[in-house]
Amino acid sequence: MSDQRRVHFIPPKPIKREKRVGIYCRVSSNSMEQLNSLTAQVSALTRLTALAPNWLLVDTYIDIASGKAKSNRKAFHRLIKGCEAKNIEIVITKNISRFGRDTVEVLAGLNKLRELGVRVLFEQEGLDTADTDSALMISIIESIAQAENESRSENIKWGYKRHAAQGTSKLYNRKCYGYENDEDGLLIIKDDEAKNVRLIFDLYLRGASIIGIKRELEKRGIKTPTGKEKWSKRTIDVMLSNEKYIGLVRLLNAGEHQEHYVSENNHPAIISKEQFEAVQEEKKKRSNVVKAEDGVKRKSRKYSSKKG
Repeated sequence: MSDQRRVHFIPPKPIKREKRVGIYCRVSSNSMEQLNSLTAQVSALTRLTALAPNWLLVDTYIDIASGKAKSNRKAFHRLIKGCEAKNIEIVITKNISRFGRDTVEVLAGLNKLRELGVRVLFEQEGLDTADTDSALMISIIESIAQAENESRSENIKWGYKRHAAQGTSKLYNRKCYGYENDEDGLLIIKDDEAKNVRLIFDLYLRGASIIGIKRELEKRGIKTPTGKEKWSKRTIDVMLSNEKYIGLVRLLNAGEHQEHYVSENNHPAIISKEQFEAVQEEKKKRSNVVKAEDGVKRKSRKYSSKKG
């Protein structure tokens, strides 16, 4: 080899990134779980953009907003403006449910971007508006949206069940007449209302009818749970059967043949268990409905020892 010979390394010329890309991501809340999902979305779509040799990431658009219809998606509107200004040629998003809150919104967004000549890619579904027929795209989106709605419903039910089983459901501390929430969200007795609850139970066990209790409450000027002067019979009847007054809460109770969760000593009791059970027995005695072999029948005459 000649001493004059030299070898030079010529690096490849970088490919000019011509296609300007915008990433759109959305989550429905700012919970830690949702923010972790958001981070994963941005990371995955940024990698996807970097792997395409002629794509240039221009901006990332992020919405943290509720799935409710009135929720404002500022980042999405900014994305549309970027497309109108010809700053964005390709929009990539994780999946259909991240692009819009429902089928109508997804289709409206796609139609707008199609008018602007912007290509949209759904990474998870592998859909690309550049090579998918419009009618087929609409059909696919509608079917996927329906499946996602069903899945979301099941996820919500599972979430309720998980929180109920772990004792972390906020429904355990949902207040009712006689209670209020302390600064930690736990149930505590509201004294001025609790004395009225005790009065209702006492009157019933002394023989007063529902109508009799209603008259007595109104005579004393005691306001209803909603602040009204006139009490309804149903409100009083429901209160007399409310297990929350003995410190017990049932969740996901769909019937005696369905599993559910019971939290005993969930909060301070207003009524003793013995008094509560006595009221339930009394309600059975006074009931004007009896079960017979051939179905449900009404008694020939109502319970006669009630006080009006």
